[in-house]
Amino acid sequence: MMLSNILVFRFLLASCGCLLTGLLVWGLMALCRRRFPVFSLQRAGWLLSQLAVVLSFALILLPHSERLRLAPPIELPESLLAQEAAPHKSGELAAAASTEAESKVAVKEHSWLSLLAHAWLLAYLLGLAYTVGRLWQARRVLHGLAAAGTQLHQGFPASQYPSGLTVTEVDAPISPMLFGLLRPHLLLPGHLRDFEPEQQQMIIEHELMHLRRRDLHWMSLGLLLQTLLWFNPFMRLLRNELAWAQELGCDRDVLHRRPQSARRAYAAALVAQLRLQHRQVKAALAFGGVSASTVAARIGWIREPGSKHGRLARAMAIVGLVAVSGGSLVLQPALAWRAVAPSPATSPATTAPFSCTEMVDAVSGQRLVHDGHCDERVTPASTFNIVVSLMGYDSAILRDEHTPRLPFKAGYTDWNPDWRVATDPSSWIHNSTVWYAQQVTTQLGVPQFQRYIKNFNYGNQDVSGDVGKNNGLTMSWIASSLKISPVEQVAFLRSMVNRQLPVSAHAYEMTSRLTSLGTLSNGWQVHGKTGTASPVLANGKDDLKHSYGWFVGWASKGGRTVVFSRLVLEASQQGSSAGPRAKEAFLRGLPAQLDTL
Repeated sequence: MMLSNILVFRFLLASCGCLLTGLLVWGLMALCRRRFPVFSLQRAGWLLSQLAVVLSFALILLPHSERLRLAPPIELPESLLAQEAAPHKSGELAAAASTEAESKVAVKEHSWLSLLAHAWLLAYLLGLAYTVGRLWQARRVLHGLAAAGTQLHQGFPASQYPSGLTVTEVDAPISPMLFGLLRPHLLLPGHLRDFEPEQQQMIIEHELMHLRRRDLHWMSLGLLLQTLLWFNPFMRLLRNELAWAQELGCDRDVLHRRPQSARRAYAAALVAQLRLQHRQVKAALAFGGVSASTVAARIGWIREPGSKHGRLARAMAIVGLVAVSGGSLVLQPALAWRAVAPSPATSPATTAPFSCTEMVDAVSGQRLVHDGHCDERVTPASTFNIVVSLMGYDSAILRDEHTPRLPFKAGYTDWNPDWRVATDPSSWIHNSTVWYAQQVTTQLGVPQFQRYIKNFNYGNQDVSGDVGKNNGLTMSWIASSLKISPVEQVAFLRSMVNRQLPVSAHAYEMTSRLTSLGTLSNGWQVHGKTGTASPVLANGKDDLKHSYGWFVGWASKGGRTVVFSRLVLEASQQGSSAGPRAKEAFLRGLPAQLDTL
């Protein structure tokens, strides 16, 4: 599976997620503004709201963010992301050809989603380029106006201008404008000289107040965030509110402690400026510009400044943003990749010896090893105890590593002498004690047992058991109806390792403890479970001459986890089981193999 394809699908999901977050954030901010009108003056709240939307977008793109999600994952076939590996044995050509055909069908059925994801990435990049181009054009317009003017407007004492600020008077019907993050530049229209001295002083003081408050930095950050998510209409709305809050904040600071007559003069200056302003310059990169849609509201604030409940409004907005951001992340679905397993008609049971090694990066889903006959479904045998452990701890039937400890009773399954003793969870996993697992599934009951298997998307999900025996609750995973392929084993273990299954954190933790096998010589920590079972012949009897040997699990080191599945079908050997043999052989070569991946 290609990492680039995974990122494309994740980018599509993140884009959709940030639209939802933007809607929720905008609704929250609008509510705060309505409840506390003074919130309109608080630039921090509006900038934080933009950051919240961008953060939700970025977190979905992170490789480990799936572990934070509570919503069920969106499952996609692996065939969308990579082609199946070529068969390594001549005896597998027919099965491999059938699997390839089904993979092609899956790709065709889901090609629209792949096309959509790639088309959206292209559209995003084109839109980003267009947005940046428009900003560059706006910058050229502002610098063109500055180049056409004359230095230093004389209507305001030069000593009052901060050092490093370039002041230019332009013969153009514009409003006073401040722009330039690194080299601030103030444009003043020539008609400003016709205003009363006090009005000139307050209008220019408004622009200088932007400079003192570092509004250019706030504006630039808000504009950057809006540009990154140019497709999200709520980012534009939030950025406009940020600019509005900065304008109102400067009005408030300029008029602070001034008499009512000064407020009236300032309001009259805004109206006069609107009448004289024949050219509306796009002010995305600059502060300035008086429009008919805003001048009435600004005059309203000038007359009724109001500043009560400012801290309360800010606190409520921050708490709300944290809740919305966290909720939108955990409730958004993640992507999960599942293999397209062949149907029974295309993978008949066989007693011809074969083997499979399947290894996948747990986070990205990248296939690292795909060697052998990996798509045929067979009985999971005792590897199913991983599933039983998750179900048992999630339902509180199992409590810790040694509780409950159950006594052996006559009539229990006792094929192995080691099973004829009292057993707790630790010894159950170590000895693969069948009767202990059966006690857990019996307490679950059929409906809950079936529900877990369906939610886990485990193999063929058939827990009916042997035909006519009504033993699915206790025998379906032992050479019976429930079957799973090595590819599907890896898919299930990935979901477990990434904590995407609907079980409790305690269930994950205890299952990890029970399956721990220690640390390899190269520092990788290994978890795993074996399984042994006989194939079933066409006549329904066990093939005692051959044996399936499973070893499945995962290895972790330094934040990386590799999920693996090893399956062999080999001739039975007296005195040893196929599962432990598969485990021993696999672990011998695992350190060197992990070092090369």
